[in-house]
Amino acid sequence: MELTRRSLLVYGLLLAVWVLVFGWQVEEHVQVKNAAKTELRNRSKEIANTLSAILRAIRFRGGAIPRERLDPVLNELVYGRTNELVKSSQLITIALLDANNKSLLLAGRALDPQREQQLFDTGEHWGEHSVTLVNPILLDITNAFIPPPMSEVTNRTGEAGEDGRRGPPPEPARPGFAVGQGTNAPPPPPGGPDGRPPGRRFRPPPWMVGLDEKEIKSLIEKRTLHGLLLTMSTEGLEAAATRDWWLRTMIMSLATLAALGAGLAWGNLAKSSDLQLRLVRASELNTHLKEMNLAAAGLAHETRNPLNIIRGLAQMISKQPGTPPETRQKSREIVDEADKVAAQLNEFINYSRPREVRRTKLALSSVVNEVVRALNYDLDEKKISLQIKGEQLNIEADEQLLRQALFNLLLNAVQAVNGNGEIQIVAEKRNATEACLDVRDNGPGVPPDRRTEIFKPYFTTQRKGTGLGLAVVQQIVHAHGWEVECLANEPQGAVFRITHLKLAT
Repeated sequence: MELTRRSLLVYGLLLAVWVLVFGWQVEEHVQVKNAAKTELRNRSKEIANTLSAILRAIRFRGGAIPRERLDPVLNELVYGRTNELVKSSQLITIALLDANNKSLLLAGRALDPQREQQLFDTGEHWGEHSVTLVNPILLDITNAFIPPPMSEVTNRTGEAGEDGRRGPPPEPARPGFAVGQGTNAPPPPPGGPDGRPPGRRFRPPPWMVGLDEKEIKSLIEKRTLHGLLLTMSTEGLEAAATRDWWLRTMIMSLATLAALGAGLAWGNLAKSSDLQLRLVRASELNTHLKEMNLAAAGLAHETRNPLNIIRGLAQMISKQPGTPPETRQKSREIVDEADKVAAQLNEFINYSRPREVRRTKLALSSVVNEVVRALNYDLDEKKISLQIKGEQLNIEADEQLLRQALFNLLLNAVQAVNGNGEIQIVAEKRNATEACLDVRDNGPGVPPDRRTEIFKPYFTTQRKGTGLGLAVVQQIVHAHGWEVECLANEPQGAVFRITHLKLAT
């Protein structure tokens, strides 16, 4: 069916709506993923704020944050499952960074050295099942530092002596230097370097033992806290995104089915409308053809009357005494041609006549014998041998129409065979309800490319044929609900077979 402009418009509209729904679902899915990522970033900020508060609480005077108090806090944030914030965040790694983005203190999974620089350049890296955030917020801690492990200090300064392990005497205290404040720190309060009442000894922390002021200052600068790194699991985000994707996929599947259903419905509606329009036109054409058929049949019937008058006048002229021989010959030719035209008119009237089938129970052999008796003169004249074979069958058919169809088939076979030809009429039962009837001859046969055309009106291979005999046969056969076909008769000839004859019960 050719697509009309209206159909193209409807299909285009359906496609546009489907694309719109598809784009809408993709955008909604992206928004859901972005919202989940934003929620994860917010959780990292909450963790960073919590950690900032903890660092401020445990920081000593001078900015030092003791490792022995910070380690349990970080381990609790990574491995603890008692806090709701920790449960929802699913931390994998937490690291405190120095000015060079080196890890001062780390809890959880170790960082990948190959990706560290990429992390610090972008500030955020989404991995396969995790996300790493660098400095989600700036830690609200100034001049805070984490003292190095004792193993690192002893490796640099060597083993401390007995005096070093006991602590230095109070006399060599460094004036103008406070713990963790460097050389620019304000002078110690009166009474002692650690602010205690006069007379008490100042005992520096173990990591300061054996180091001079310059080394302490350098170490504090390297150990100063400058940043925070968090690695969090994205399994919850991925699970939510997967659920949302399946939901969007179901919506898109339903939208696709709806669009296809609407398209098929519109196609069927358009096809039905087109078929209805064609049926109306066919009905009008059929009515017109019926009217033309009736008019042609009436014209043929009215033509026979003057044709019979012409034929009668020609016969009268040929029989009058004194008519010249040449005139008599012309008169006989007029009679012959009038007979040919009359035969054609009779065939046309017979073909154009409506076929009203009145079924009765018939003995097929008796109908065949009557038709054969009507053609005995033609059979004897051409010395044709005719045989009737098969079973004695009773069928349901219109006797007059069946007799006419058999007469046309036998006459066609008689015209096809030459002298000493053979014709067979064979009736066979196909099953319990149907039978078939064959009319076989040993004439020249029908080429395969013409076995369908010979049933068309005015198609004939005989010189004296009208081309309507087999067309009338097909018309009668179809009116009964039967089928007729032309087949080859081995080794020579043709077979005209009528099938689906209904057996009488």
